[in-house]
Amino acid sequence: MTATSDPRQLSYIAHQAADARVNVELHTGDMTLNIGPQHPATHGTLRIATELDGEVVVRAEPIPGYMHRGYEKLSEVRTYPQVTTLINRIDWVGSFANEVPFILAAERLMEIEAPPRAQWIRTILFELSRIANISLFLGDMGVQLGAITPVFYAFRDRERVLNQIEAATGGRFHPNFDRIGGLKDDLPKGWIAETRDAMAKMRDFCDEMEGLLMGNEVFEARCRGVGVIPEDVALGYGLSGANLRASGVDWDLRRDNNPGLAWDQIEWKVWTHPDGDSFARYWVRLQETREATLIVDRLLDSLPSGPIMAKVPRIIKVPEGEAYISTENPLGEMGYYIVSKGDLGPFRVKIRTPSFNNISIVPWIMKGVYVPDVITILGSLYFILGDIDR
Repeated sequence: MTATSDPRQLSYIAHQAADARVNVELHTGDMTLNIGPQHPATHGTLRIATELDGEVVVRAEPIPGYMHRGYEKLSEVRTYPQVTTLINRIDWVGSFANEVPFILAAERLMEIEAPPRAQWIRTILFELSRIANISLFLGDMGVQLGAITPVFYAFRDRERVLNQIEAATGGRFHPNFDRIGGLKDDLPKGWIAETRDAMAKMRDFCDEMEGLLMGNEVFEARCRGVGVIPEDVALGYGLSGANLRASGVDWDLRRDNNPGLAWDQIEWKVWTHPDGDSFARYWVRLQETREATLIVDRLLDSLPSGPIMAKVPRIIKVPEGEAYISTENPLGEMGYYIVSKGDLGPFRVKIRTPSFNNISIVPWIMKGVYVPDVITILGSLYFILGDIDR
């Protein structure tokens, strides 16, 4: 008797075939997967509620608000000088840049202009904040995709920039250095030479990141063609910063709407990329970090002498009126709309932060991607939660 003619074997095969037919006909429901909430020690506490069909994302909804701190309302119960301490913490990785647009808006209402030297130093510290911020992204993006070495390099070289910020302002993460009419102090002795050296080291760091990641087959496979944002979609969602320029939009507030700093006094380049994918967003930020080091060097070459404070009243009372100033912060457009009633503090403050708009595209961009691509896309959008939960 052959194996296939055994009635018991035939019965077993028939049962298996029947089970297979049943299994093919069964349809499992979608699964809901919560990505996060993440710990505040990372970019912040964000939850992405994803609905999956197998490994494909059907729907993704960003759910912020876990670390809401009410910056806008807190600013309305403080004097103007006190507000800079508070808004340092909105984007805690590039904090000095947060101070500048608020101070510029107050200066516009008071019809005060900071001296040229103060404007130059503000711009230098602004770019140092940009380098400190984006260099962390350049290393951390590797960790998101399984490469741990780049982040060690990033923390090593970012310290050089933080050292210079601390040497000039006294604050490593939260300088509270900008003042209406100028700056708290002038640059210390030896700071310029040390900063030039730090900028040279940061350019070496950018070369290392390019060698470690941008030629890596795994990194390119995980990033190229993943999370593509067309130009019209990026504009429609109000994206700004590198997320917008990586979709081919040549727009940078430092060049296109300079609010009164020194960017228009030197030559520099705005970097864009036509692809709009996760790789393009990384590439643009890498080039912008290099460019920022060159901006700092050129500003140091032309740094004017003179005072660092304009003549301002001892007690700051901003005249009645309203003003909006936005700047090209490390993460994108950041602006402050201030309404003054002539008091010691603002009557109303509305803050336009880049990360809030930049993650608004998450439901659109996540639809139809695979689960591993969710991590790639979130990493490439690069957001800070204090910049959202304000």
